[in-house]
Amino acid sequence: MKTLLYPFALLWLALSNVSDAEPIKVTSLSTILTEIAREVGGDRINVVALVKPGMDPHEYEPKPADLKQMSESKLVLASGLHMEGYLAKLKESTGVKGELVEVGNGMPTLEMPHDHDAHDGGDHHHHGDQDPHWWQSIENMQRAVKIVRDAFIKLSPEGKVDFSKNADAYLDKLGALKKWAKRKVAELPRDKRKLVTSHEAFQYFAKENGFTLYAVEGISTEREVSNKRVSEIIGIIKREGVKAVFFESIRNPKVIQEITKESGAVLGGMLYADGLGADNAATYEGMIRHNITTIVDALK
Repeated sequence: MKTLLYPFALLWLALSNVSDAEPIKVTSLSTILTEIAREVGGDRINVVALVKPGMDPHEYEPKPADLKQMSESKLVLASGLHMEGYLAKLKESTGVKGELVEVGNGMPTLEMPHDHDAHDGGDHHHHGDQDPHWWQSIENMQRAVKIVRDAFIKLSPEGKVDFSKNADAYLDKLGALKKWAKRKVAELPRDKRKLVTSHEAFQYFAKENGFTLYAVEGISTEREVSNKRVSEIIGIIKREGVKAVFFESIRNPKVIQEITKESGAVLGGMLYADGLGADNAATYEGMIRHNITTIVDALK
């Protein structure tokens, strides 16, 4: 009997060792990437989120405690495309000992517009030539899932089956979300798809859903908007017959409120541009559903 039980005991011990293995520490600099990492990594990954819902990633700067977390991680996930302006200095220091993956650098991007005052040398220096808000496209989100999956497999090849299975399940959810988004946006006639927002964060959304975008501020949220740009936006709203304008969760809506008074448009509601928020926007699906429903219902 002892001989027969011995192989089963070894098998049980092996399985116990796998389940009890210490999760791999991964640091995330984006609320979007935190969700992807947790969905794809499952129990094999311990995600430390340094940028949390409601924080402005444009203004975030890592503190000493944050640098310590990054130095102890096997992998650091960043949005890339110059969203994290501090990464260049971080790379030069010993702050990141594990691998750094700038997810947005691995996907098709849109160029930053330079057609108004908010897009001067200051914003350009901070963000480069590319719009870093890639997650506003569901297709880009699907690309990001695959990039993170491959990074995890490289980091821990023994977890390939789990990472792939988890990624496929999450990709299925995103596929269903994309179909819903297409149906919801179809409720709005194409000549009504004119989106006025606080800052230039919805280019990928606009391209994927057939909108023309008019932003009060530039790519970054760090600069005050000029009076000239406010006047331009008011003129656009009147000329194009835009029914509603939108403010963003991390921005003071004061300027947008002034624009509604002068233009005759109504305040369409709050959008989440730079990452996840609270309540129904605490997940990526919830954020996208909130944004699209808010935009479509206010404009149609």
